[in-house]
Amino acid sequence: MGSYSSAGSTPGVQRRATMKQVARLAGVGVKTVSRVVNGEPNVADATAERVWDAVRELDYHVDLRAGSLRRPGGATRTIALLVGSVDNPFAGELHRGVEDVAREHDVAVLASSLDEEPVREVAAVEDSIRRHVDGIIVNTTTVDGAALERVLHLGVPIVFVDRAPHNVEADRVTSDTRSAAKRATLHLLQRGHTRIALLTERLNVATAVERWEGFSAAFEQFGADADGAVLVSGLVGAAAAERAVLELMNGPQPPTAIFSGQNLLTEGALHALHLLGLRDRIAHVGFDDLPLADMLQPALTVVRQDPRRMGRVAAQRLFRRLEGEALQSEHIVIPTQFITRGSGEIAPRRDRHK
Repeated sequence: MGSYSSAGSTPGVQRRATMKQVARLAGVGVKTVSRVVNGEPNVADATAERVWDAVRELDYHVDLRAGSLRRPGGATRTIALLVGSVDNPFAGELHRGVEDVAREHDVAVLASSLDEEPVREVAAVEDSIRRHVDGIIVNTTTVDGAALERVLHLGVPIVFVDRAPHNVEADRVTSDTRSAAKRATLHLLQRGHTRIALLTERLNVATAVERWEGFSAAFEQFGADADGAVLVSGLVGAAAAERAVLELMNGPQPPTAIFSGQNLLTEGALHALHLLGLRDRIAHVGFDDLPLADMLQPALTVVRQDPRRMGRVAAQRLFRRLEGEALQSEHIVIPTQFITRGSGEIAPRRDRHK
């Protein structure tokens, strides 16, 4: 069993300001500053914004042990795991990996869904801090981390998993998503496909952007006409992907191949192709594996990630910080596997798929 104290979570940090100094700069009382940084209600938005401006200007770090002084070592023995949606099987595997490591340390994991909403993400992080969790693992909803800017200064160790915001100095554990998307797209191009549709989530999601970048890079490297790279973004859930594929395939220039950039989007694409009777005529590669994907006819070609391993590595990194190690921020990449099973090897047909 691991041992740590929240007092050791930010070794070597020199606080350069006090709450009184923040209050003076913001023109409010100390109690107001306390309420804002702890996420308590009933503070006017304009007032809260002045407080956060002062926090950033003074590089103020909250002493989160204050609410936990009656606990041994000042630690609550809880960590927060914030994921896109707890009902997504990918998030379930991620959770299991985090929980496996947390159990070794006799620590509870508090999981919450973000529903791909940056505002909800900020609220969830603030709520976790208010509950005095010892650390946070977050599957962020944004590319640039702007939604979390005001809470990254508060002194709680945070590890980003699966999705990592750009330009944020923090530990990150992801797959090789950009290169994996490029490899999958090249696989389709090499089989003669010149019009390929990529289905992605909203482009405020880091992994969606990276898969689009890998997809585009494959077209460029192969020397294929960029007009054949069809992006369908902003999709949330299987039903949205199903509607998108039905529309694509009934359009004037249907693709001969589909690359679905997330497991739920793959499910929707499979439903649409099945309804249209096109599963054996349209090439299809999915990002993330699915249960029984190898039992389909044709079996599904996929980029397989290892979310459980990502969760374990992210949790191990967090607990090293909680145990007092002075670590430099690191980006840890977990390799993917490209698994050919049949659907991604279908050759293009030049008719209208009717």
